[in-house]
Amino acid sequence: MGDVGLLYVGAALMINGLMLLGRIPPRSAAVLNLFVGALQCLTPTVLIVQAGGNPDAILAASGLYLFGFTYLYVGIANLVGLSPEGIGWFSLFVAGAAMVYAGIAFWHDHDPVFGVIWLSWALLWTLFFLVLGLGMERLTRFTGWTVLLLSQPTCSVPAFLGLTGAYRSDGGTALLAAAILAALVAASVVLTSRRPLPSSNPTEIRSSHATR
Repeated sequence: MGDVGLLYVGAALMINGLMLLGRIPPRSAAVLNLFVGALQCLTPTVLIVQAGGNPDAILAASGLYLFGFTYLYVGIANLVGLSPEGIGWFSLFVAGAAMVYAGIAFWHDHDPVFGVIWLSWALLWTLFFLVLGLGMERLTRFTGWTVLLLSQPTCSVPAFLGLTGAYRSDGGTALLAAAILAALVAASVVLTSRRPLPSSNPTEIRSSHATR
């Protein structure tokens, strides 16, 4: 069930990356954020209820709320015109929690691939904090490209692998995943240096012209 939610998290991240790049108006992006946010709150709740008190199952489900709350927050803010600082500072909390979940994946779950994925999410939500919480607009295009390029390999791809029973996690696969994600971040740097796409103030998530 968690893989189903992760699949649509990839879609939400893709949309939000395009929003940061000025290609999708925030109000248009808000609807999918609300859908995915609601799904990512419902899914862990069901998983926790079904866990029967199993602490490992509850721990595995608990991290999903980080994304559910983020997307609900973004969706509501975009629709009603809230300023983005609250989302930015909440993103700092998410980034810190993601580092903890990365450690859990590496040393508790023995799942190094998801440890790498959690670290990439920590990077994304740190960028959200810098752009939305601290107003570092110069990082907006880099953040948009990084979110866009990492959305599928960190969410939709592992979700499809999990749903089809093809997901594997070992040290070699984790190193390959880390190399791919690092290359995509480097590609974001290159794309950022190119001519900007048309957009207005990207930190104004509520603007109909212009976000882990």
